[in-house]
Amino acid sequence: MTTESGGRPADTPLAAKLKDRIRRDGPISVADYMSACLDDPEHGYYRRQTAIGAAGDFVTAPEISQTFGELIGLWCAVVWQQMGSPAALNLVELGPGRGTLMHDALRASRIVPGFREALTIHLVDSNATLRDLQRTTLADCGVPVQFRDHVPDALPPHPTIVIANEFLDTLPIEQFEFSGSAWHRRLVGLVDGDQLRFETDSTPSAAPPSLPLALAARSGDILETCGGHRALADTLLKLRAEPAPLAALFIDYGHAATGFGDTLQGVADQKHVSPFHRPGETDLSAQVDFQSFTEACRASGLATDGPLPQGEFLGRLGIIERASRLMAANPAKAGAIEAGVARLLAPNGMGSRFLALGVRSADVAPLPGFA
Repeated sequence: MTTESGGRPADTPLAAKLKDRIRRDGPISVADYMSACLDDPEHGYYRRQTAIGAAGDFVTAPEISQTFGELIGLWCAVVWQQMGSPAALNLVELGPGRGTLMHDALRASRIVPGFREALTIHLVDSNATLRDLQRTTLADCGVPVQFRDHVPDALPPHPTIVIANEFLDTLPIEQFEFSGSAWHRRLVGLVDGDQLRFETDSTPSAAPPSLPLALAARSGDILETCGGHRALADTLLKLRAEPAPLAALFIDYGHAATGFGDTLQGVADQKHVSPFHRPGETDLSAQVDFQSFTEACRASGLATDGPLPQGEFLGRLGIIERASRLMAANPAKAGAIEAGVARLLAPNGMGSRFLALGVRSADVAPLPGFA
């Protein structure tokens, strides 16, 4: 790690850029800080870091066990059948990482006649390095794949299924702190002119629109809001070629009901670190407020199913049975298979901390695993 002459770690390029911005224009919102850290065109984390995997900053469910992607693939096939087994289907993945989930999904779905033949896959990822990895992973998948750096304005006029694992938690959030009987926007500024830190806007703010009436705030409470929820719901509608049906599956860590708390965190080398740790080289995320996202989808005219804890959702899809068959077919890997599935289902870990939410156009029946 590069250090300054005094022995303190040198600023990352993005940290220096942000500090110059704050000195020039004043403190910035938490959402602006998070957006810059993740998506700055030159130095953003998701523009340059591969991150995912045992050697990266974090490990996602598809990297933990192949059963995860396989079950999602079969889930998509069943939804396609619910839609009437159309001859053409858009299958969109938001934030596909290294392509592992889609690779496993396509392998498992071979058993469903006609499904793969109907597919055109659209992978949406702003990280050019990851897009190259996706091309390698899916090079021989036998299905047309389009690689996109942003969500398209439109898709071919076919039924559409969208899947997104650990995507919602990357949407920038705003934070508000309750103090002196009023809400104040939380900002990112500088202390001693050089160190990034949180501070509170002295001017009171209107109550955040997502604040439930039943929640009574006390001094020091923090409420997080995400303007990206409604934008994403509207994007789903944009992807739908009406009257063709639309279905989506979102899996992420978060909470089912809106509540108070500061959940913004940094992750580096698979450890939790300060959100101000090496900006642009540290992953930032926040727990997903599934109530907020659900309400945004419904306000856009979409129906929702769930959310359900990930462990319960995968259990309903048959993960135990799938793992048992894999272990029987691969006895030398049985221990690793069992450990991976146990991690996905852990009651005090991923099994309860991650939630699954189904989103659909009103003409689609309740989605598999939720009914």
